[in-house]
Amino acid sequence: MPHAESTDVSPTFEIALPDASLPQDEEWCEVTTESGTRRIRFHDYGDIYSMPGLYEHLFYDRLRCTSPRTIAGLLSDQMEADGIDPAGVRCLDLGAGNGVMGEEMRELGVSAVVGVDIIDEARDAAMRDRPDVYDAYIAADIRDLDHAERAQVDDVAPTCLTCVAALGFDDIPPDAFAAAWNLVSDDALVGFNLKEDFLDGDGDRSGFASLIDDAMDAGALEVTSQVRYRHRDAANGQPLHYVAITGRKTAPLAVA
Repeated sequence: MPHAESTDVSPTFEIALPDASLPQDEEWCEVTTESGTRRIRFHDYGDIYSMPGLYEHLFYDRLRCTSPRTIAGLLSDQMEADGIDPAGVRCLDLGAGNGVMGEEMRELGVSAVVGVDIIDEARDAAMRDRPDVYDAYIAADIRDLDHAERAQVDDVAPTCLTCVAALGFDDIPPDAFAAAWNLVSDDALVGFNLKEDFLDGDGDRSGFASLIDDAMDAGALEVTSQVRYRHRDAANGQPLHYVAITGRKTAPLAVA
């Protein structure tokens, strides 16, 4: 089965990574092409997506990212345990990027996937690299969908929410995650991940520790698995650990 690390796009560049230990949201690489060398921050997604194959080569080939496959595997286990036919599952993929997680869900056999990402370049890259993955792809703020964009989500009628390697670091704030949560059906499957530090209430600056605690306390989230794992390597080769969470939506979330 095809995965991100075996993309058909042939890299036409070389990547150099720094040896220094950097905060995750300050990591960078130097990319050399026939037109020269430029430095790109890992979180400058628009620049990365604009170069075909760079995202996959950097994060999957070089830094060995495992998150989409890990979370898809946990959701597959949950479907099997609950007797759910993947063909009956329709997915809202939040922070969809260039389609790696959507592709994983398609490999599980889900019947439909709608992607949402705030970056136009993400939608363009997904349509370029994985044109058959998404039934619809919306480049917009999930908190402020217009009538036509909301209709695209409603047409899919998602029964599953995925959000992979997109929470924290101000990429997707808690209220945007809550807005997406409220667009999927009651009793929907959910699968997402967070940097392990963001689940530590004492050290969390992202707001997600409180959001998840509040969701469980309010009975909005039923957790079925919570697994610490190596998300990927840092630029200097050290492992970055995340926590994958899967479960069920059991009630809406309040949106601030």
